Amino acid sequence: MLEVRGVSKNFGGVKAVNDVSFTVGNDEIHGLIGPNGAGKTTMINLISGLLKLSDGEILLEGRPIHRLSAHERARIGIARTFQNLRLFPNLSVRRNIEVAESLHAARQSRDPALVEDAIEIFDLGDVLDQSPKSLPYGQMRRLEIVRALALRPKVLMLDEPAAGMNPEETNQLFEKLTWLRGQHPCAIILIEHDLKFIMSACERLTVMNMGSLLTSGLPSEVTKNPEVISAYLGQGAE
Repeated sequence: MLEVRGVSKNFGGVKAVNDVSFTVGNDEIHGLIGPNGAGKTTMINLISGLLKLSDGEILLEGRPIHRLSAHERARIGIARTFQNLRLFPNLSVRRNIEVAESLHAARQSRDPALVEDAIEIFDLGDVLDQSPKSLPYGQMRRLEIVRALALRPKVLMLDEPAAGMNPEETNQLFEKLTWLRGQHPCAIILIEHDLKFIMSACERLTVMNMGSLLTSGLPSEVTKNPEVISAYLGQGAE
């Protein structure tokens, strides 16, 4: 579904992302992990179009998209959430979702019942007319995911969706992602520091460190890699 080929991003003399390549299959939850400053969010910004590449290519279903603007990529099925919530605070919950639906309306609908189902499964049905500012933090996180789903994405990128959630909320989020896969097959890229969550949710992992690709593979393989243990888990981690 998505292919990242030799992607680099320079900020002046700093290489925030350096020649990184990986692929994400359709209906796959793919973890993008690494220590703070590894370049994970920069990579998401490059895929979504918020940043321009310094080098490399990004392909969706075999077609290059790296020259498209962020809103053009959203229209063709690239959706994302943010590490720091970016909801529209002066719009209702309903209108936050409808904004994304209006952007999607220009292309043929995929799964027309998805938004209604997502509103129910993410427990937003009773707050549609409220302001996002009135919601608990965990519910605001879920709203951002539902808004992204309203684009009927082919690739959904979730940047630390469990950040600030307690263990019960994190487990519920995992259950909701499992539901999402069953109802709306799409590629999911998941950035998360909760290793237990990552190991449970993802089929494959890509590990970045200091802007470069460290390794990719199955979670059971990646977490036994000595370089990963050193860079991400810490020396001596089990």
